[in-house]
Formats: sequence, C-alpha cells, structure tokens
Amino acid sequence: TVLDTPYASARAGGGEPIERRTTSAPEVKKQFGVTLDALPPRPIKYMLYFLSGTDQFTTETKKEVQQILAELAQRPAAEVVVIGHTDRVGGKLRNDQLSLQRARRVKIMLIPLGIPEESIVTAGRGEREPIVPTADNVDEPKNRRVEINVR
Repeated sequence: TVLDTPYASARAGGGEPIERRTTSAPEVKKQFGVTLDALPPRPIKYMLYFLSGTDQFTTETKKEVQQILAELAQRPAAEVVVIGHTDRVGGKLRNDQLSLQRARRVKIMLIPLGIPEESIVTAGRGEREPIVPTADNVDEPKNRRVEINVR
C-alpha cells in the first residue's frame, strides 16, 4: 500500500486486508495534537550580508536585522550556529579572520535575546564556501555573509 497523499493512513493486522483511508487535519490534531505540539520547531536559516572588507551590514541587511532578531527572540533555540563567510578579495588568512569577526559580531547581537552564550557556536569559513563561485580577488556581495542556523 502506498500512502502518497496528505492525511492518508493504513491499518493492518489480524490477518485482514490492509484498510486504506484518508483523514483530515482536524482529526490528526485531535488524535496526535499533544505529540505534534511537543515537537521542536523546524530548523530555520537566516542570511546577513556585509560591506566589502568589513563587519558592517549592507543597507538592505540593516533594514532586515531587527525583524530577524525579533523572530529569533520568539523562538526557543536549543542550538544556534553562526558561520561567517567572505568573498575572494584579499588573502586567505585575512578572510579567515574577517569571517570569524563577522560571526562573533552577530553572536554578540544574539545574547541579549536570551539565547545562552554557550548555545551559540561561531565559525569563520573565510572564502572556502562561496554561494557564487568566483575567481580569486572577485568582489561578490552574496559571498560576504553570515549564516544563522537555528535548531
């Protein structure tokens, strides 16, 4: 029996043929509501972008950061991973340092939201994981970012 539609279910046992049926969202909520409510929220990912060579947000990110922080403040977080990245302008060592500096700046913004410092992992990946692959010394705004992963 293939269950390939929302709210499809099957009952088997007692030597009887498999009974297939479709239920509804209210029925599922009634039967499994307590269990579903106990599940943690789905992981979520945010991206913050930076000006070239700095740990300063872009104008667009500045507009969005307060909304992102407000969303994070409402979310119970067991683990937050903050990963800094750079574009390929500059040397690898400098980009490693800058990516970690960006991640640490964001971490400092998260602590006042009530997220315990020990629950926030920071890392700097430098230019190693670009969103947009480029040649060396190419200025790519989408690669100058911090990813916030909340689980």
